[in-house]
Amino acid sequence: MSQMELIEAIKSGNRASVEELIAGGAELNQQDKQGWTPLNWAAGSGQLEIVELLLERGADPLAVGRDLRTPQMIALAAGHAEVVKRLRRAEAEAKGGEATPSDRKYCTAFHVGDLRRYAAWTETQPLADDDVVFLHQDYTVTKSIWTGEDVIFDNVTDQWKDFCSTELRFAVPDGLDLIAKPAQTAQSAA
Repeated sequence: MSQMELIEAIKSGNRASVEELIAGGAELNQQDKQGWTPLNWAAGSGQLEIVELLLERGADPLAVGRDLRTPQMIALAAGHAEVVKRLRRAEAEAKGGEATPSDRKYCTAFHVGDLRRYAAWTETQPLADDDVVFLHQDYTVTKSIWTGEDVIFDNVTDQWKDFCSTELRFAVPDGLDLIAKPAQTAQSAA
């Protein structure tokens, strides 16, 4: 058996061949020249049944290739929501914790005037109401898009978080929120 037969079988979508190769002792965490494993390829092509099979047999859900993406990140980029959900659970099990979205930084721009509606708002430097600042996923506010750089507000309380979610409608999107959903037909929307 060639070293890449399992990856090639997954690329071709040949489930029977994949099952046969795994039963024959194929290396589940083999890597191609990009460093992608069979699980990376199955995730990227949305083959949920193959993903399940590989995970059941011990494939590493945290393995990354040269692009430093896990199988879950690859499935997310390819828009395979069900595969993402399954791989999140596998990552959580591997880490011994809860399933969470990928660790990525997120912020949204706001005018300072909008933030000043918060009763306990204070700022570390004078700003105009129409100055643009950035509210980050950790609920700090900066003048920069980078978390922790040029901080102007860091009094993060439950009240501040509530203000951000209710008044500003701030929410960190889950990567699954970003996957395009199929358009509804006129019949299914009725």
